[in-house]
Amino acid sequence: MLRNKILLILFVGLYSFSFAQGDFIYQSKGKRNPFIPLVSKDGRLMKLDKDEGQGKSDLLVDGIIYDKQGISYALVNGRVLGIGDYAGEYRVLKITKDKVAFLKDDQIREVLINKEGEN
Repeated sequence: MLRNKILLILFVGLYSFSFAQGDFIYQSKGKRNPFIPLVSKDGRLMKLDKDEGQGKSDLLVDGIIYDKQGISYALVNGRVLGIGDYAGEYRVLKITKDKVAFLKDDQIREVLINKEGEN
């Protein structure tokens, strides 16, 4: 009986110690964190920790899905963005049929959709 109590105390102590190690920190080593979802609840791609477009001065608009009601999306630097999303330091301000307006430091920059074969 005493032996069972000692084993139980030892087991509970080791069990609680295994969860008292602190928060797990994922070491990405240049890869995407697999615990962060890729798609939001409304179906849009999520912004990852580090944006590939950051540090680039050029914005490339490869495609636009235009909706007259205002729910438009643009493919910018390989990412699907909606109004209010960021491409690096640029925030998407407006999406029209053929261009996207970005805002950075109170300056508006409009980028036309990239026609096939143009870079």
